[in-house]
Amino acid sequence: MAQLFFKYGAMNSGKSIEILKVAHNYEEQGKSVLIFTPSLDDRDEVGYISSRIGLRKQAIPIDENTDIFSIVSSNLPKPHCVLIDECQFLSKDCILQLVRIVDELNIPVMAFGLKNDFQNNLFEGSKYMLIYADKIEEMKTICWFCERKATMALRVENGKPVYSGKQIQIGGNEAYYPVCRKCHKNPPL
Repeated sequence: MAQLFFKYGAMNSGKSIEILKVAHNYEEQGKSVLIFTPSLDDRDEVGYISSRIGLRKQAIPIDENTDIFSIVSSNLPKPHCVLIDECQFLSKDCILQLVRIVDELNIPVMAFGLKNDFQNNLFEGSKYMLIYADKIEEMKTICWFCERKATMALRVENGKPVYSGKQIQIGGNEAYYPVCRKCHKNPPL
């Protein structure tokens, strides 16, 4: 029986490398996967999932008009699994399409992403993944500044913490640090 999985974690918790590993494991067994990533994530190149350790793989870009359900349902052969990177950027409609893929097509969907933004508000995609996912798993990493578990993202500009602004600003280690609650409030910068 297919399920909807949500694997979330702070920045640098290994979400992208995990999705690449899952895809590799399926494909090594001759099982097809479809991989999607939001088109607004252009850190490497639109339509690619890249890990910080240098691995990358092409993916189907998603925007607000992408009909994920139609792409998956019309794909032949039927994929054994659907993988979604950066699911926090998806709309409620996209998350409901993932639910339909699981419930109507009986294809497991594994979605990876951040839970909360730099102001500690839920992203839309994460909110609906938390509501609809059959299984939720936290991927852990440590705080950039101390030994505690990182649960938040600290946005930085010119070496200074930023606590206001647009929810979505694409960036990596130059713009965000994975931090614990204490270091988010009082970063040792």
